Amino acid sequence: MELYAPMIGLIVVAAVFAVGSVFASSMLGPKRFNRVRLDSYECGIEPTPQPVGGGRIPIKYYLTAMTFIIFDIEIIFLYPWAVRFDHLGLFGFVAMVTFLFLITVPFIYEWRRGGLEWD
Repeated sequence: MELYAPMIGLIVVAAVFAVGSVFASSMLGPKRFNRVRLDSYECGIEPTPQPVGGGRIPIKYYLTAMTFIIFDIEIIFLYPWAVRFDHLGLFGFVAMVTFLFLITVPFIYEWRRGGLEWD
């Protein structure tokens, strides 16, 4: 049981800090309430009415999200490969060239759809 004592102590300290922070903010924080702030939209701005059926979101939103996902995945795989490049040999090189080819396909798709053109 003594091996778990530091971990239990850390959990207790974290729980005390979390509960104490919530309690302190409720006691010390400002209490200025109005109709807009108590509404479900919490930033204080009146929400705009949505069209029937929810409306359409432009494709550029999804293309921008796809760009971030593509580059995040690419960096996640390229960094460890670059660090251990010497030890991976030909298999590592072929695997990374295949990966880069496969990651280029959605990039070209996005480029042709106009996701890289900023208006």
